[in-house]
Amino acid sequence: MAGTVSLGQALNRALRDALAADDAVVVYGEDVGPLGGVFRVTDGLTAEFGEERCFDSPLAEAGIVGTAVGMAMYGLRPVVEMQFDAFAYPAFEQVVSHVAKMRNRTRGRLELPLVIRIPYGGGIGAVEHHADSSEAYWAHTPGLRVVTPATPSDGYSMLREAIDSPDPVVFLEPKRRYWSKEEAVLPVRTAPMDRAVVRRSGDDVTLLAYGPMVQTALEAAAAAAEEGTSVEVVDLRSLSPFDDATAAASVRRTGRAVVVHEASGFAGYGAEVAARLTEQCFHFLEAPVLRVCGRDVPYPPPGLEEHHLPSVDRILDAFDRLQWERTWTGAPAPAPAPAEVGA
Repeated sequence: MAGTVSLGQALNRALRDALAADDAVVVYGEDVGPLGGVFRVTDGLTAEFGEERCFDSPLAEAGIVGTAVGMAMYGLRPVVEMQFDAFAYPAFEQVVSHVAKMRNRTRGRLELPLVIRIPYGGGIGAVEHHADSSEAYWAHTPGLRVVTPATPSDGYSMLREAIDSPDPVVFLEPKRRYWSKEEAVLPVRTAPMDRAVVRRSGDDVTLLAYGPMVQTALEAAAAAAEEGTSVEVVDLRSLSPFDDATAAASVRRTGRAVVVHEASGFAGYGAEVAARLTEQCFHFLEAPVLRVCGRDVPYPPPGLEEHHLPSVDRILDAFDRLQWERTWTGAPAPAPAPAEVGA
């Protein structure tokens, strides 16, 4: 496949190639069979590989993940879909108690080559339970790899690598970017899935993002450049494990950092990133590490989500708060008002 490829098409091709390459791979979940999934990521797979390789499951997320644990223990490589981010919560106990711990519990005798695909995030006009960013729950759980692609090429490469991994992988797919396109030739292999990559070089500030926010970060960097600020954009890609080397190297060079994600700010994933950067780059920082996040409220109705999600303007506002020498007076910054928490 060569030419303009969307993220959804790249993921579909990755699943197709994985099914063709290894008879142990099976794909299942709610409506992923003949329908091809809500977002058509599994379109055509049942017709090509049959109902024993790509099939519909009952509407029971705990059952989907629980059966996948058994399949992986007996030599299969299941790839299961949770359909929507918040639909994964009924399977939380299975993931945390069994998926994440099986290899450690058996002292390495049992690998668990299992991929849990979760379309996540907002931006598509959906209601609550269809627009969560729950990455912090999964990344907090030892024993899980948690990754999220931002481009079609990464979508293909990282999903193939996740399926090949001997460890369980929570594969977060930014649903608002399923239709984002780029020129690509598939199959393709990009950087290893546990590595961050620099999407845009810059000198003044490092902007760290992942998944759906990478495109927004690049747009903010372009807008900042028009105002004379050079922004380096780092796509984290892997949330667990975290690529400290790439992130810290960028921040040590620029001296300033902003972390952006859709999830609410309080105890969100950005807090971990900010803490790690502060610990590793303290003597290089010219200003505190800032976060631009979703508001600390349940996901709002579709008509209000643009006010909830981080935007280019909110990122540019954060840049203005980075204590630049030309504006910094040494006076302590005012405490944020309650409404600004998570801004």
